[in-house]
Amino acid sequence: MNKQHPTGKAPDVHERGRINLMPHNLSVPSFDTLLYEKRNATAYVTLNRPEVMNALNQKAIAELRAAFEDAQDDPQIRGVIITGAGNRAFIAGADINELAKATPIEAERQTRAGQAFLNLVEHLGKPVIAAVNGLALGGGCETALACTIRLASPGAKFGQPEIRLGLIPGFGGTQRLPRLVGKGIALQLILTGEMVSAEEAYRIGLVNEIVEAGSLIARAEAILAQIAANAPLAVAYAINAVNLGLNAALPEGLALEGKLFALCAATEDMKEGTTAFLGKRPPKFQGR
Repeated sequence: MNKQHPTGKAPDVHERGRINLMPHNLSVPSFDTLLYEKRNATAYVTLNRPEVMNALNQKAIAELRAAFEDAQDDPQIRGVIITGAGNRAFIAGADINELAKATPIEAERQTRAGQAFLNLVEHLGKPVIAAVNGLALGGGCETALACTIRLASPGAKFGQPEIRLGLIPGFGGTQRLPRLVGKGIALQLILTGEMVSAEEAYRIGLVNEIVEAGSLIARAEAILAQIAANAPLAVAYAINAVNLGLNAALPEGLALEGKLFALCAATEDMKEGTTAFLGKRPPKFQGR
């Protein structure tokens, strides 16, 4: 995998909100803690709490989950891009003011809510790209880990600093991070609480690509466009096969792959794809 630095500048999130809107964008729900729009088969989710470095509180988690549920339920949406407002933080972690006051029961409720949201992200059935434009710490790093693909600006930093607060990662970091970068590196990051640069995150496999900050959204859009050119059901099945297969022994994973391959073979899209290939024409997939 090669590091990529595309050229060109992506429009500002507010500029994007004023151009080329699809008709169904009129029904997009509004939120207090995030900006949400749908355009050209892509849902854009921007955590909008720059005054607290886009920290996650209970309301933000609930609204993020609602936005992703909306994107999942919309058949016109083929992928999601999640980022943070401003240029300092993607998501700088949990809201410490809220966390410091939590009782053990409230803390468990919060961790379950965060885990449920990120399980939704990981198993959305549609690709989710994290455009990490600054600090991705604690719950922010865990949010990126749950995404299908992670892009980072050169100034981005990643870490799980919960140990320095007397805590452990609670939104899936102890489980997804070792699966992504390996047990030893994951434990080093979790037990020291240290931050790593975008370059180091790329080296250890936490990040797919490093992209200039002004091109993060454009690069994410380009990747989603490539994916959207393929059969939607095959994309969903492939994501499912990889996610579930990672948690299974190889024989079980292969059995799952075989079942999903057979399901693909029963779709109209498979017939269209093979017919188009043999006819030397572009396929026209319908998601059926």
